[in-house]
Amino acid sequence: MSRVSRKIDILNAASKVVSEKGIFNLTLEAVAKEAGLSKGGLLYHYPSKIALVEGMVEHLTTSYDTKISEQAKAESGDKGRWLRAYVDVTFNKAYENKDMNYGLMAAKAVDEELLDPIRNLYIKWQEHIENEGVDPIEATIIRLATDGIWLAEIFDLYNIDDETKNEIYQRLIEWIEEE
Repeated sequence: MSRVSRKIDILNAASKVVSEKGIFNLTLEAVAKEAGLSKGGLLYHYPSKIALVEGMVEHLTTSYDTKISEQAKAESGDKGRWLRAYVDVTFNKAYENKDMNYGLMAAKAVDEELLDPIRNLYIKWQEHIENEGVDPIEATIIRLATDGIWLAEIFDLYNIDDETKNEIYQRLIEWIEEE
């Protein structure tokens, strides 16, 4: 097994600990156990809890940004292409590895500054949506609605049934295309 895939396995184990046992049970011991490693093996890859949570956030932001960028490149036309990709990835692909989203909760609980990579990504994303031909205010409303559904599901606040979620997705895509 490569070093990179082992690190991903550890990040997945950490996310699973947060998902199943709660943020306050995210310990190096719990992650090592979940990953099937000794604590020393875990520390080889992530020398501290802070480093582990940084890895969780970095993996999430890189993966999410890559999916959006790749989809935007594949979209036809220029107008609203990035925003359509953002909505589609968030609705349809952000949940492929749902547990990795728990890295954001871990970062908030451990050290709020660990959220800086996702904050910086949102600044970049906002620049995209404001500069691709869709009204910037309407594009921002679409992004915020998309984020709201994503966050409601992550925090298990309210889960929309699949049919309604699909209708909302379709309506957001239509709004982008009408612009």
